[in-house]
Amino acid sequence: MELLETDLRDLGHVRAPEGFAERVLAAVGIAPWVNDSYAEVATSLGVVHVAWNTAGISAVRRAGGAREFERWFASRLGRPVRREAVPPERLARQVVGAIAGHDRRLRFDMSALRVFEQDVLRKTAEIPRGEVRSYAWVAREIGRPRAVRAVGTALANNPIPFLIPCHRVVRSDGALGQYSAGGPEVKRAILRQEGLDPGWLEILAGNGARFVGSRTTRVFCLPTCAHARRIKASNRVYLRSEHEARGAGFRPCTRCRPTAS
Repeated sequence: MELLETDLRDLGHVRAPEGFAERVLAAVGIAPWVNDSYAEVATSLGVVHVAWNTAGISAVRRAGGAREFERWFASRLGRPVRREAVPPERLARQVVGAIAGHDRRLRFDMSALRVFEQDVLRKTAEIPRGEVRSYAWVAREIGRPRAVRAVGTALANNPIPFLIPCHRVVRSDGALGQYSAGGPEVKRAILRQEGLDPGWLEILAGNGARFVGSRTTRVFCLPTCAHARRIKASNRVYLRSEHEARGAGFRPCTRCRPTAS
């Protein structure tokens, strides 16, 4: 008993990592009262307002008026945000690096969002740079295959665009669709910056090509999958549906998981 009490006293002197309490509360669905700050950060996409607290980045928005950002933040996340003259140097460096594709070591605070929204955004954050997935893909991946519209709504209300890449989510037919952080032209520009050709995607969508198969491996992928992009032109087969792909003897890629099974 004496040893146990000594151990507990020792544990009392262990300092938890910064933001640990907030992340634990968020994980169990409790949104703690947090103090958010925000500042402007110049990125390759232009100047953005970035809000943060001890749990991570809580919001990103194209820079406009300070009052406008504060009103939007309070409306979306239900709490105030305080303006700072400059952001922490490390945070600014990470945001700039993440948008440029060099650094992804970011923590996010999504405690103000519903569990479903958090699931959608976490899955969206897994989509590789230079690739796209559909709203239906996200819905299926989070175990809610019928919630395609709800996925679209969650992404339209994403408070952390650019860093949680809702611009990498497109319609099931391959068309780019809308983009709440600036419209379709901004979506095209960001994808182009990431090394993707939006015009090529739109041509595929117009021709009804949803998948790309390899004559050599007999695997079919989503068109922007890294595996698909390595298929030689002479070995490429464009496929209009899962039924067509399987009927021709192709099996789905295990990396991009283009179908439900």
